[in-house]
Amino acid sequence: MRAAATTEPGRLRIIGAVLAALVVAFGAVTAFEIADRASAADAVVNRSQPLSADAASIYRSLADADTAAASGFLAGAQEPAEVRERYRKDISNASLLLVKAAANTDGSTESGRFIATLNEQLPRYTGLIERARANNRQGLPLGGAYLRYANQQMTSELLPAAQKLYEAETARLDEDHGDARLWPFLSLAIGVGALGVLVWAQRRNYHRTNRVFNHGLLAATAASTVVLLWLAVGHTVARTELNDARAHGQESLKVLNDARINSLKARANENLTLVARGAVLTADGKSDKYETDYTSGMDRLSDSLGRARTLADDGEGRTPVAAAVSAVSEWKSRHKSASDTDKAGDYEGALAKVIGEKESTGQSFDRVDNALEQALAHEQAEFTKSAEDGRGALTALPVGAAVLAVLGAVGAVLGIGRRLSEYR
Repeated sequence: MRAAATTEPGRLRIIGAVLAALVVAFGAVTAFEIADRASAADAVVNRSQPLSADAASIYRSLADADTAAASGFLAGAQEPAEVRERYRKDISNASLLLVKAAANTDGSTESGRFIATLNEQLPRYTGLIERARANNRQGLPLGGAYLRYANQQMTSELLPAAQKLYEAETARLDEDHGDARLWPFLSLAIGVGALGVLVWAQRRNYHRTNRVFNHGLLAATAASTVVLLWLAVGHTVARTELNDARAHGQESLKVLNDARINSLKARANENLTLVARGAVLTADGKSDKYETDYTSGMDRLSDSLGRARTLADDGEGRTPVAAAVSAVSEWKSRHKSASDTDKAGDYEGALAKVIGEKESTGQSFDRVDNALEQALAHEQAEFTKSAEDGRGALTALPVGAAVLAVLGAVGAVLGIGRRLSEYR
């Protein structure tokens, strides 16, 4: 190379080799980095977010099953068919989602261990519920004890495992989201460097020959410029869309899931207040445990709805949240009336105000649940659209960068070759 650099043809060959290598390296690194970002964006859309949503659905199904079981128990020996069917669907949905999650999760991971715990504990819970029902149909007080024991297992074993599963899958979603948004600094640096060397080579060519354009080098410069602009604009668009998916989709989904879970827990504790009839107290022995848990659950529900209303960025998202807030206020008012009736010694009157068909807390709970379901569906659609748009901005870039880099390298070689031919 030292010997070649002493002559102009030798120097031209070195410049041509360097230009071709830089342009090819730019295309190869861009293709590699963007393929990695596109894979992470695809994981957000098709793997981690669906698994996170399924984990949230498992939690909701379990909490709703517990609520339905308590509601059916309160109804007496003849459990309403619709309540029984709701419980059956919840358990069936949780079981199917656990199978799906197990099929997409390595059993040795943290998520795999939580799934195993849920699969182990769920049959035990359903067995306790069936014992509670059997005793309730016979009018035996032991049924209430079985129901409380089942609720204890749900709140101490199943729901914590489901919560940890949701947190683990959400952490995986955050990791994939971060990988997809990571700037391709190496590609950008090599691209700027390749363009700089191409401009220098053409300026050198102009000063030595007085020729304004070298078609080959001009083609290589154009190809590299297109790749660099495509890289910068495409990744910026993808990053913006993924940020929107997170800010206006995932964050809202998390808050709405928390709100729905808190509403289900509050409803279960409200029902158990009448089932236990003061038999279960808080740790200090001064208050009814289920009434205390109901109050704290409703407070968390109100806080979650307040955050959801702040995060909602359009009318379609704000409307169901506002409906849920109104229904919560109504629920609290009706619960106070039912509680006062129960404390006055009218158990049947309190029962009607909790599970009755007219102006009951159960109707208020259903309004809250339906509104939250509508809000979740809207935010899920918003997340999916933004995430898919972000993924789409990166889809063709790896292949396009590779093809344009090859064309640019060929152009650089041909351009230098044109100059070399003048020395023969």
